[in-house]
Amino acid sequence: MTKSPLVRALMLTAALATMPLLAGCNSDQMALATNAKANQPVPPKLVAAMQEKNMDLQSPILVRLFKQEAELEVWKQDRTGVFQLLKSYPICRWSGDLGPKIREGDRQAPEGFYSISPGQMNPQSSYYLSFNTGYPNAFDKSLGRTGSQLMVHGDCSSRGCYAMTDEQIAEIYALGRESFFGGQRAFQLQAYPFKMTPANFAKHRNNPNMPFWKMLKEGYDHFEVTRQEPKVDFCERKYVFDAAPPPGSTKPLQFNASAKCPAYEVRPDIAEAVREKDKQDNIKIAELIAKGTPVARLNTGIDGGMNHVFASKIPDASTGLSEAPEDKSLSVASFERAPGTIPPTVNPPRPSDNLLVAAPAESSGVAAKARVASASKDDIGSLLAGSRKPGNESTTSARPLPSAPVSTAARHEPAPRPHGALPKAAETKQAAARPPLKPSLEAAETTSSASPRPSGMISGGAPVVSSNSFDSRFSAFR
Repeated sequence: MTKSPLVRALMLTAALATMPLLAGCNSDQMALATNAKANQPVPPKLVAAMQEKNMDLQSPILVRLFKQEAELEVWKQDRTGVFQLLKSYPICRWSGDLGPKIREGDRQAPEGFYSISPGQMNPQSSYYLSFNTGYPNAFDKSLGRTGSQLMVHGDCSSRGCYAMTDEQIAEIYALGRESFFGGQRAFQLQAYPFKMTPANFAKHRNNPNMPFWKMLKEGYDHFEVTRQEPKVDFCERKYVFDAAPPPGSTKPLQFNASAKCPAYEVRPDIAEAVREKDKQDNIKIAELIAKGTPVARLNTGIDGGMNHVFASKIPDASTGLSEAPEDKSLSVASFERAPGTIPPTVNPPRPSDNLLVAAPAESSGVAAKARVASASKDDIGSLLAGSRKPGNESTTSARPLPSAPVSTAARHEPAPRPHGALPKAAETKQAAARPPLKPSLEAAETTSSASPRPSGMISGGAPVVSSNSFDSRFSAFR
């Protein structure tokens, strides 16, 4: 029998009250009680979009974040068991640089694969609503990386978090809440420096984080070719995706982020599709380098980025390390107003000036031809990291170890931002001063940002709905 919104809201609140209390971005305070903000319904327009895409309101979700593009994507599983893009949200503010978070206090927003459970949802965040990214994961910990309370939240203010507007986070929070009611144990959060395209890899080819980003790209490619949530494990201080026991094995796989990888395999059709995509991407990367694609400048001293949709609404604002699309007028015109309330305390990044430098001389002439030749042999290492010789290809089950984490001494540490330096009491007061509920994003957006289902995925991917059924406290609320 369908439960009323009030009853469902009360049951969700009761369930969350039994879970561990979490803080967020150093100021989130958990005071678990009936909360109107956390129980706002999914907007009717978004529900209609789900119906058009053959999705159920409570089917599983998956979230992807991109710093350079300043976008957050919510993917949702349709009734065939395949994930489709439901909606893209412009990110109001993120801090730090492109690259992983290394240590507490470095202002870096994390990059990697994380799992968001109901206990990580914060209905009483000082930043309207939030959920904890789960940083550091086992991979981060194996490298000695530190940090805590890294959130996706509202208020358009970031000191190591991904900040949305209050209206946006209310909608995203509602989507996560409904997926939990539908039986999803946790939704996957994939955080990237940029969209894993050949153009971006060519542009950032000299970045010292490239070995780490190539490892993330493998998980990105697994999702791209299957449209299924990739299974994530850790061993030998690296990520492993969609690992399964080898044929004939009767023992479950045991992974330890700091230990040797167990014998495993990846389903042949997935492994082949990922290899083929990677090969084609490498060829395109080499072609772009040969054409003289400019190299992204390192250590710009700019603290994070902001989507152009928000920067266009703030006098003299900049997108910082984020990039506006080539046709700015078209994309900005799609929003008569910003998608949500921009607080008066917003602190946009400094102007980016020129973030690209001329391509090195080695990218032309004979050297470029040599690079193209090596790319045709599927040697991404020689193209991007220079760490392997041509022809020295790796297998799916035995990937090379990533390089040591980038030294924090080499990272540019920007001065604390004025808004970030506000005392905790002031932040709490500011949050309390905001009205408890914000109007739906539907009132601010004039066009839908949902994208059509992409094609080209492999067949045979099994739906993940059944694996999300669980006998926890949420199963009684379905």
